[in-house]
Order: sequence, then C-alpha cells, then structure tokens
Amino acid sequence: MWPRSGNCFSLTKEDDMKFLVSWTSAPGVREEGYKGFAQMSDADHAADHAGVTIIGRWHNLGQGSGLAICESDDAAAVHAWAFNWNKILDIDVAPVLDDDEARAVVKAGLGL
Repeated sequence: MWPRSGNCFSLTKEDDMKFLVSWTSAPGVREEGYKGFAQMSDADHAADHAGVTIIGRWHNLGQGSGLAICESDDAAAVHAWAFNWNKILDIDVAPVLDDDEARAVVKAGLGL
C-alpha cells in the first residue's frame, strides 16, 4: 500500500487521491456566487467537476464559506474545478489521507 524507499514514501495508484477543498467568498460577490450555484442544473454540476468525485460538500451560507472532500486520480482536474470558481471564491486545495492511509504512513515512519 505505501512502499517505503529510504525516508521517502511513495504513493501507489491503488486508489484515487483525496483532497480537502475549502473556500470563502468576498461579501461583494457572495450573492452572485449563490445565484450561479442555485441555478446549476445536474448537467452543469457534472460538467463543473469533470474527473473529480465529490464525497461530500458542506456550506456555511452566513459566512460565504464551505468545504468539500473529493477524490480524483488527477490533481489537475481538482485544480481545474477550483479554477472554475476563482472569480468569486478564494479556494484552498490540499491532499488528505483517511485514517487507514494515515495510520500506514505513521507506522512506516516510526518503524512500527
């Protein structure tokens, strides 16, 4: 699952990578963002994040912020999805591990 070479870890492509995507909107464009989001059809939604599977997405409408967990085998696809919303949202994308993946890395790193 997580081959170790020296002190470096190498990710094999057994599963898609998971990403934490978080965003905030500026108050001046928040309503524009809400309108665009509310008017999206199922087809628009699917086209908006080609190559990315959304596991879950949560919104804080009062603050104009939110986060999503998604997975993809293509980091560029995740960033392309984020870029679609770049005019109205500040977006952060970070790769993340689930418990099993994190535990494997920690065990290997500590020699357990």
